[in-house]
Amino acid sequence: MIYSVTFNPSLDYYVQVNNIRSGMVNRTSSERFAVGGKGINVSLALKELGNPTVALGFTAGFTGKFIKDEMSRLGLEHSFIEVEGQSRINVKIKSNTETDINGTGAKVTANDVNKLVRKLKTLLKEGDWLVVCGSVPSTLNHTAYADFLKKLKSVKGVNIVVDACGKLLTDALKFNPFLIKPNVYEMCEIFGLTVVPDVEGIFACARKLQDMGARNVIVSLGSAGAAMVTETKKSMYVRAARGQLVNSVGAGDSMVAGFLHEYLNSGNYFSSLNFATAAGSACAFTHGLATREQIEYIESLML
Repeated sequence: MIYSVTFNPSLDYYVQVNNIRSGMVNRTSSERFAVGGKGINVSLALKELGNPTVALGFTAGFTGKFIKDEMSRLGLEHSFIEVEGQSRINVKIKSNTETDINGTGAKVTANDVNKLVRKLKTLLKEGDWLVVCGSVPSTLNHTAYADFLKKLKSVKGVNIVVDACGKLLTDALKFNPFLIKPNVYEMCEIFGLTVVPDVEGIFACARKLQDMGARNVIVSLGSAGAAMVTETKKSMYVRAARGQLVNSVGAGDSMVAGFLHEYLNSGNYFSSLNFATAAGSACAFTHGLATREQIEYIESLML
């Protein structure tokens, strides 16, 4: 089973505003609501690809109820813990450029995290996957993932995936996650780089992340594709398919889901990276998360 954990899920409000003007009243030309949060996106993408998955995390208030109701409507199995406050609302403005305004999130406490740990200890079995993704609410600090994984250390044989940025990610590396997936800008921030390196430089940075504890590292490069270093000492690069960017939200989460889907089928790192890149591109080329057919079509263009 693949379990995703989203500490900070969201109600995402997408608005299309033609030629937005700062300081003026603007009218939307279209709008829609969707559930958000990186772990939830991973689970939704995995469900679309046919992999069994359960989404866990924390929800609060009327926005939290919307999130759970929408996941149920989409047929996604979930088991969220109710906490104080309100699950965040993220505003996604689409105009001549993309602008995101993300909320801070619910009031998740250390006690709430302990409840989630106890729940997972009853669920996780050897060979399962635990995907921990995204930001954490402002009530928790950058050690939140490391503290969380430390409390789960007694559960043996679980494959851990972490997709986060900054110290939230680097502090968790000592628990030897099977996979991490920073994007190239997050990687540059970790190492204090002001210029994006070439592919060989990206490989070098990814190996440093392995030295810090990660077993396998994918660095997503947006429209340029993805680079990966594996625990089998392989370095590989996949070029993305060309297409029109429609929506970047969820593309990185789709990459994680695509990689896990193919890796569980084949155990092959290169075909998994290729499918992951196709999944990320397909998501970027459509509104919302891509269908399996869209992903497979994009993958056919990359062969």
